[in-house]
Amino acid sequence: MTLPKTPSFRLSGKRALVTGGSRGIGLGCAVALAEAGAHVVIAARGVPAIDAAVHEITAAGLSASGVELDVTDLSAVKAVFADQGPFDILCNSAGLARHSKATDTDPDDYDAVMNINVKAAYFLAQQAAISMKGQGGGSIIQISSQMGHVGGQERAVYCGTKHAIEGINKAMAIEFGPDNIRVNSICPTFILTPLTEATFADPAKRAWIDEKIKLPRVGQVEDIMGAVAYLASDASSLVTGTSILVDGGWTAG
Repeated sequence: MTLPKTPSFRLSGKRALVTGGSRGIGLGCAVALAEAGAHVVIAARGVPAIDAAVHEITAAGLSASGVELDVTDLSAVKAVFADQGPFDILCNSAGLARHSKATDTDPDDYDAVMNINVKAAYFLAQQAAISMKGQGGGSIIQISSQMGHVGGQERAVYCGTKHAIEGINKAMAIEFGPDNIRVNSICPTFILTPLTEATFADPAKRAWIDEKIKLPRVGQVEDIMGAVAYLASDASSLVTGTSILVDGGWTAG
């Protein structure tokens, strides 16, 4: 009898672009990919934060570099793929949330959230796929949200953007599949980061979060790291057009 062999989770020799990778969930993704052996290019708007992240990652003996990028600047996105690529992995963690009651939504806020969470995500994936076609495939990972599968209070615009990403991913997975390009998302629950501190500090919102998460704790950045390493690696080579819900059971009911 010949025993089956577990596919490798290693990413040695791979190159990964992590947008929004200088802090929070994005930084966790960058570290996870680097720990698995990839060279990680961290793209974000703030140069000091990029430099700090790259310094910490390389000081740990891992491989990383950085590039300044506004993901809403589509010409700059194309330039990053031309100048920094090719990439085997795209992990898009750039995102924006401006919450309000649907009756109070400001058109400027609507446009800003849509531009980053949908338009930029779409064209990042487009450019990644164009690049990956020439090298036999790759993995596109969108950091979505549990809110791409349910609704949430004061989150109509944000939920709309994340539901859009789930649909875009499924269509792109069908289109890019013949080129061995996989397209998936990771859908976290509320993760404790500097950006979510205000939400967790609000007693009513904290009670809502604690009620919805079935496990007896809230999410940490580390909870996302295994999922991104899995989706980037050969261990998930037959996984495309779907999402990994890292939500503590939020969407279970």
